[in-house]
Amino acid sequence: MRFVGRAFLYLFFLGLLVGVAGLGVVGWAFWHYGQGLPDYKQLADYEPPTSTRVHAGDGRLLAEFAVESRVFVPIDAIPKRVSEGFIAAEDQNFYKHFGVDIQALIRAVVTNIVNVTQGRRLVGASTITQQVAKNFLLTNEVSISRKVKEAILALRIERALDKDRILELYLNEIYLGYRSYGVAAAALNYFDKSLDDLTIAEIAYLAALPKGPNNYHPIRRKEAAIARRNWVIDRMLEENFITAEEAAVATASPLVVKDHADADLVDAGYFLEEVRRSLGDRFGEDGLYSGGLSVRTSLDPKLQEMARQSLRDGLIAYDHRHGYRGPIGRVGDDEPWLEALIAFEIPAGALDWVPAAVLSVDKDAATIGLRDKTTGTIPLDEVRWARIARGGENRTVGPSINSVGDVLTVGDIILVAPVTQSTPDKEGETPKPYPKGTYGLRQIPEVNGAIVAMDPHTGRILAMSGGWSFETSQFNRATQAYRQPGSAFKPFVYLTALENGYTPATIILDAPFVIDQGPGLGKWKPSNFSNEFYGPSPMRVGIEKSRNLMTVRLAQAIGMDKVSETAERFGIVKNMPPQLAMALGSADVRLIDMVAAYGALVNGGKKVEPTLIDRIQDRNGKTVFRHDDRTCPECDVKYWDNQPVPILPDNRVQLTTPTSAYQIVTMLEGVVQRGTGRRIAELGKPLGGKTGTTNDSRDTWFVGFSPDLVAGIFIGFDTPIPLGRQPWGGQETGSSVAAPVFKEFMGQALADKPAIPFRTPPGIRMVRIDAETGKLASPSSNKVIEEAFKAGTEPGANSDSVIITGNGAPILPIVQSGEPSGQTEDEADPTSSSGSNGLIPLPTNNAPTGNNPNSPAAPSGIY
Repeated sequence: MRFVGRAFLYLFFLGLLVGVAGLGVVGWAFWHYGQGLPDYKQLADYEPPTSTRVHAGDGRLLAEFAVESRVFVPIDAIPKRVSEGFIAAEDQNFYKHFGVDIQALIRAVVTNIVNVTQGRRLVGASTITQQVAKNFLLTNEVSISRKVKEAILALRIERALDKDRILELYLNEIYLGYRSYGVAAAALNYFDKSLDDLTIAEIAYLAALPKGPNNYHPIRRKEAAIARRNWVIDRMLEENFITAEEAAVATASPLVVKDHADADLVDAGYFLEEVRRSLGDRFGEDGLYSGGLSVRTSLDPKLQEMARQSLRDGLIAYDHRHGYRGPIGRVGDDEPWLEALIAFEIPAGALDWVPAAVLSVDKDAATIGLRDKTTGTIPLDEVRWARIARGGENRTVGPSINSVGDVLTVGDIILVAPVTQSTPDKEGETPKPYPKGTYGLRQIPEVNGAIVAMDPHTGRILAMSGGWSFETSQFNRATQAYRQPGSAFKPFVYLTALENGYTPATIILDAPFVIDQGPGLGKWKPSNFSNEFYGPSPMRVGIEKSRNLMTVRLAQAIGMDKVSETAERFGIVKNMPPQLAMALGSADVRLIDMVAAYGALVNGGKKVEPTLIDRIQDRNGKTVFRHDDRTCPECDVKYWDNQPVPILPDNRVQLTTPTSAYQIVTMLEGVVQRGTGRRIAELGKPLGGKTGTTNDSRDTWFVGFSPDLVAGIFIGFDTPIPLGRQPWGGQETGSSVAAPVFKEFMGQALADKPAIPFRTPPGIRMVRIDAETGKLASPSSNKVIEEAFKAGTEPGANSDSVIITGNGAPILPIVQSGEPSGQTEDEADPTSSSGSNGLIPLPTNNAPTGNNPNSPAAPSGIY
């Protein structure tokens, strides 16, 4: 008995000694490894790097800007079942332990002793808190010291943060593969779903990933992924997070992933790059890529696709008119065509076109081979456009194509696209259906351009494409290119005249105009596109037919300083030199600024700022930017009680009077009905706009509008060279190159819209006048139109219109080619001169400009 007692005491003191020694070792370990550990208190305010997500106007996801693809979701917004899935898989005692799970640790030690003897992989016992410590504060080093530090930090974190905050950090930080950081990003990247929409099976799969996403890849290692998912489902059932019935359904579910990158995204590379730059300027690189911003843009996906395709169709149409530049490659003489085709690098900008090898050629068709080992046919009609491109200043082409062999040779590597029917050569022709496996020859255009569509009332950019392909060139020709607008600038010359007392019926002499620019500079001799003169014509005709001589004479009469002020007021160009050549569009401008200026015309003269972003919210949902900054206290009501509808304040700056703006709108409507944009009238909708073509047809434009949509198109080579002549004769102009793009876009955009007329402001009088004389219409008038006059300026029955013939400038004798003919010209702005580039200084001594103090203040007969 005494022996037993001594043994007990011995064991007690031995145990006590071991315990004290153990506590000493633990204490020493805590002291030793606890030195210099990271400050865990920072986690209380930690905000993980989070993706900035950019959405279209309809809410569709456009892009993510991120270093790590992560969507931060507060713990209160994470569905409970998602949290339970991860707790079941990773840390069943999460809400019970103090940072380290002793039971799990002992179990892991015992298990690992067995695993070591059997050569199996060791298991861990890290709690969620320990994983937070490792992920946020430590490295991934595999060592005992790191595990001790991890445990120490876990204990400290548990004292500083509550369990929900720890779980929030874990679920938003953990890497789950598929470019996903955090559960919300993983739900989108794997299943294209929000957390609320995940099924139990999907939650279990995500919860299976922290141990090693690559080990459970849903495609490459699908069996292992399903097995691990089902293990998590069993754990959820064991923890009573789900019922047996739910577990059975989840276990039987297939594992199907859907990458949201393959969803219906919008091709808007140029638009998104502008948004990215804007966000970077406002929030910096860190804010852009890590700030978790939610950005709602103004983009309309449907209009964007229409604009993008319309521009590409226009570039292709021009490119086809100017010939085929040959195959993009060749199959070697002794090389199998399929191997050559697979090895061939598809050129950037090919879009959805595919390379093909020409296998055989006869007169009526060519047989081609494709990368998928199939073959197809190219009929003669699909290569008729491919006349040899001879280039030169006129960009001429070779003879007509009568045989496929005139274009293609066996061994050519070409770009093709499947076609289902022929393209009619003439308007009204019925397309011919093609059999399956028919392809058309394609070619990446050398010419480039841009299109912008905008809401003229708000400035919201609804669509934008800055070139043929963002993949080929990130240079945005809508916002970064400065090019001469040509006659597209003329409306602002005529607007200046209307603001200074002129009317659309004012008569302007269309006759030769010459200015001596000074010693050694030669004479400046602008001319009309037709090189003809049409005599006295109403001002409206000058803009409808794009008469250069009338425009210059008008600009001289009102004064170029006033025209320059108008250009700056409308945001087109700052400090424009007051030179007469500027009236013909010689200043360099951006397409987006021209579109905004035209928008101000159609909206009644109100200034609008082009914007791509409607609203920006931070990671917590707080709005930090809103384009429409108007306040409406009356809009924030709890219920409807028949109170008056709130009226939002209109804080837009009035750039010109509504009456002057409306007069220009009606004149630009005449451009479409009778002038250089007449082909657009076929759409049968109220539309207005103006073509523009610069010297030698280097730049072509069309900017136009409906009452609620304004769009602008620019097309030209990046290095300005002439666009040449059309194969059937005639210079390429805004009418032939840019206007068809506007027509295609507006035809689609307004297809299901009613034909809303332009809104007439108060103070306008519509008067029937003779379109050729500007006087009141009479029974003998050949052409009668309704003209918009400001109240008090409409002509009387016997009144004569003002005639502008010059302003003291030396001019050649007037040579009239008869009465104003009403001939429609496809205009350009040739400003031929001797020893001058057309950019002339404002005449002073020998050429008064209309700014002379002795000049009449109001329009009168000027000779």
